[in-house]
Amino acid sequence: MANRLILASKSPRRYDLLKQLGLDFEVIPSNVEEDFAQGESPREHVVRLAEAKALDVGNRFPENWVIGADTIVYVDGIILGKPKGCKEALEMLRLISGKEHRVLTGVSVCHLKKGKRECETVETAVRVKALSPVEMDWYISTGEPFDKAGGYGIQGIGSFMIESINGSYTNVVGLPLCELMQMLVRLEALRITHCKLKIDH
Repeated sequence: MANRLILASKSPRRYDLLKQLGLDFEVIPSNVEEDFAQGESPREHVVRLAEAKALDVGNRFPENWVIGADTIVYVDGIILGKPKGCKEALEMLRLISGKEHRVLTGVSVCHLKKGKRECETVETAVRVKALSPVEMDWYISTGEPFDKAGGYGIQGIGSFMIESINGSYTNVVGLPLCELMQMLVRLEALRITHCKLKIDH
């Protein structure tokens, strides 16, 4: 079926955020490896992966609108992805403890048959309170850090550590909805009509 909206991500947080908008969409995760290229900036990193994810699924379903996204945390010039174990999660929590870090998400939307593509980056500043060793060990024991960039989830248990946020909250969760909606409307993928959101054919 043509002109479906596809989310090229298996992230349950992105699914929940997109669902909040009331849109009908399918989830078809991309097969792109979330690797780091030597020497690339945080912005270059999220743009490259967001576009790669959208195009990976878009090439399989060229008659459909596809959304790809990638989120990272960076602090002190270091890019933080998802921790692979307890040791790496602890290192990430130590890095963000008591200071401000940045959350950057790249969002890519494409419809290859229509020849339409656009990518945007959204950045949010987040300040974390000073975490004690006991708090870090306890938080890691909950298991929450392991599938989240930077080793914490602002929408979950990790909310206890957030002192302040400057910018898009949904960006920190993993999908900046305000900017995504603007992209979909700008690309003429989405129409708001008769008090309803509709994927444009």
